[in-house]
Parts: sequence; structure tokens; C-alpha cells
Amino acid sequence: MRRLVAAVAALLPAVLVLGACSPSDDDAWTEQLPETVTIATGGTTGIYHAYGTALAAQLEERHGVEVEVLSTGGSIENLHLLAEGTAQIAFSAADAAGDAVDGTGEFDAPMDVRSLARVYDDFEHVVVPADSPVETLEDLRGLRVSIGARESGTSLIAHRVLAAAGMDAADLRPVELGITESIEALEAGRIDAFFWSGGLSTPGLVDLSDRMELRLVPLQRVVDELRVQHGHEYRPGRVPEGTYGLPEDVDTLAVPNVLLVGADMPDDVAHGLVELLFGTRSQLTETVGAASVLDLYRAIYTAPIELHPGAREFYRATKS
Repeated sequence: MRRLVAAVAALLPAVLVLGACSPSDDDAWTEQLPETVTIATGGTTGIYHAYGTALAAQLEERHGVEVEVLSTGGSIENLHLLAEGTAQIAFSAADAAGDAVDGTGEFDAPMDVRSLARVYDDFEHVVVPADSPVETLEDLRGLRVSIGARESGTSLIAHRVLAAAGMDAADLRPVELGITESIEALEAGRIDAFFWSGGLSTPGLVDLSDRMELRLVPLQRVVDELRVQHGHEYRPGRVPEGTYGLPEDVDTLAVPNVLLVGADMPDDVAHGLVELLFGTRSQLTETVGAASVLDLYRAIYTAPIELHPGAREFYRATKS
């Protein structure tokens, strides 16, 4: 614990100079990138996609790198794309990434990935219309519920939340929809509720709340069981009053999101990408509110994924 405190304390001075940080004028590291860099994100109405698009714009504008932003099902698909070499950069929730490095769950063998930064935290949403009779997870029994797209972090955590409540997907009338499709289906009355694991505030849900009144089902009672079963990636979280027009705070659970690359990425490339991430934080925040929480205090806490050596060198360099 003393080592941990010392490590954090050593990074504190960097916050004072963060505003002065900017990407290096030396573009040599970009020469080691493929002709087109691919970033695996998520659904087009979620934060992963918005964040990836904003980061891609900075990489193109500042370094002239061609970037493709992939819309995907989410964390698990992103990790597979990273392992295949289809993507060079991927967003993932820490729980799905933990399964990947352990070779458990949806992963047949351990994946050799590294993190660049903890970027922001996801909050688990169980979304229902404001006039829905659903008040608890148990009230979802027999209803039409989207549990997230196949190979998504939302699907992973939805199954775990249900299990922690003594339920499983068979207790519902489950469908597998991504965030965009879930929003469309709820608005059209084709489903009664949907699970979504995403940052605050998820753009698609903000738009939906302008068209219909929403509620979120509280989930705080399953947090302890999730931590027992799956580890300390999960923590209590709170969606504040006013988010999506909510009349009061809603207690739920949260899980960190990490920005990942392959372990074989050259150190100076990883260093350059992290430098870009922090150096353009103000520009990223203009279009992605979640980027405002990126900071040097928390970015290094990417467990259970190891920091890439190039990223680690960046954080060490900020001490001076």
C-alpha cells in the first residue's frame, strides 16, 4: 500500500503542467503504424464510438495518420478484433478485458494485450419507460428485455447482474440488441426494458430522453455479490439527478473502461498515442463529455490489464 501511495503521489505534480502538455512535433513514431490505423469502438450512439471518432480526428489532424473507426458490438468483439490484428486500438470495459487476459468466458485462450490508460467509467443502466411498473430486477421476469449485443460488454455484465440477483436470461424474454437498436425498440414499444453499460451521459439516451420520459432500475444491491464473484473491477456508482431527465439520483454499479493495444506495439508508438490522448484532452472534451474525467491520477489504474511499457514511460516522464 505504501508503494501505491508513493506512486500516486509522484504523479501529482504532473497535474499542474497537464494543460501545457501537447503531442510531440516528432512524428517518427507514426512511421511504425500501418497505412490505416483501425480503432474498435462500439455502437454509433454510444460513448466508445464518439470517443474513438474524436481521437481519430486528432490523430489525423496532428500527425496525418489515416484512421478507420469501427462501429462494433462492444468490448468482447473489440478484444477479438485486437487479437486478430484487425484493430490496433480498442476500447473495452475492464471486466471483459480481464476475461481476455485470463482466457475465460468468451475467450478460448489468454490474450496478450496492454493498456494505454483508464479513460472513464461505465455505469450499468437498466432502462425502462417512466410509466413502467418495473421497480426491481425481479420485475423483469417474463418481459421483453434487451440484454445487449452479442460479444458486447453490456451482454457480459447483464448476465452477471442477473445471476447476482438469483436470475438468468431464461427468466426474461431476452433479445440481443446493441445500444442503437435497443433505443429504437424501446421507443417503438417492441421491448419493455434494456440493459446498457456506458458512460455518462450516453448520447443516444440523452436524445431518447428528449422524446420520452425514462427511468433507471436501481442496482446497488447486487454490487457486493458481483465483487465477491468477479472481483473489484465493480464498484458502487450513481447516476445523478437530471441525467436523462431523471428526477432523482439512481444508485447502480460502475466498471472502468480502458484503452487497449497489442503487447507487440512498439514502445514509442504506445508513448506517442498516450501523449496524444492527454495532449488533446480539451479538444476531445468538446465533443465527448466523458473525456473530461481523463486524468493522470486515475489513468494508471488499469488492473487487471498491465500498462504498456511505452505508456508507463509517458506517465513516469510527467513526473519531471
